[in-house]
Amino acid sequence: MTAFKGPNEVNRNASLWVEAPTLENFATVLTISDRLNVYYYLWNSLSAVLIGAILPMVVAFPLAWPMVRRGYGRSILFPIIVNLRALPLIVFAIPLYMMYATLGLLDTHLGLGLILAIVNLPLTLMLLVNAIADLPIELEEAARMDGARTGGLLIRVVLPLCRPALITTFVFGFITAWNEFLFGLMLTTSEAVPMTVGASLFFATSGGGVQWGVASAVMIVAALPPLLLGLIMYRRITGSMVAGAVKG
Repeated sequence: MTAFKGPNEVNRNASLWVEAPTLENFATVLTISDRLNVYYYLWNSLSAVLIGAILPMVVAFPLAWPMVRRGYGRSILFPIIVNLRALPLIVFAIPLYMMYATLGLLDTHLGLGLILAIVNLPLTLMLLVNAIADLPIELEEAARMDGARTGGLLIRVVLPLCRPALITTFVFGFITAWNEFLFGLMLTTSEAVPMTVGASLFFATSGGGVQWGVASAVMIVAALPPLLLGLIMYRRITGSMVAGAVKG
């Protein structure tokens, strides 16, 4: 509600009721300036987040199937990858910064996207392992009898049946990557600054105070992409393509 209040009303009216609704704060946020460009920050976030949400699925899917069906890495590799997410991300800050500086990945969409992919990999692998484990083995056996090899089995049978899990994984990965602040602040300076970091630049004024109306408006703008994605994908997340696939 603060985003719809003018500067004077913000200072004297702390209630949820807006006496004189205004879009002035949103106009300030959406107006392109030399120093602040919300569209640029949104594009930076979208570019890095797509890498950070899709790449883990590309890596985790072919890794999850042999873990479930063959048991490869299930007792050692799987717990190690999943438990990496339990460690505080700040632990990796200094070595990552030094490595990125050496490789020339600082302040790039690719560099930020890669670290977001690493952040999302544990959850992605866990969701896909659980999804494949729930698939009826009879479907894969039937495909084998029809002459399907491992590659065709994964692409034509397992992948379509894992579509709800993949959509869920993408949505969760998108939201996690979009909300990441630490690595966005640490690994970018100007060319690839994400929305979470760029939004903080709208808070300060030339007088040193905080424009609470503008700050509220930019936070709403920053929250819209993951919110809309979650609403659009809600039914697909809760859907299931496996029900009724095996009878008898």
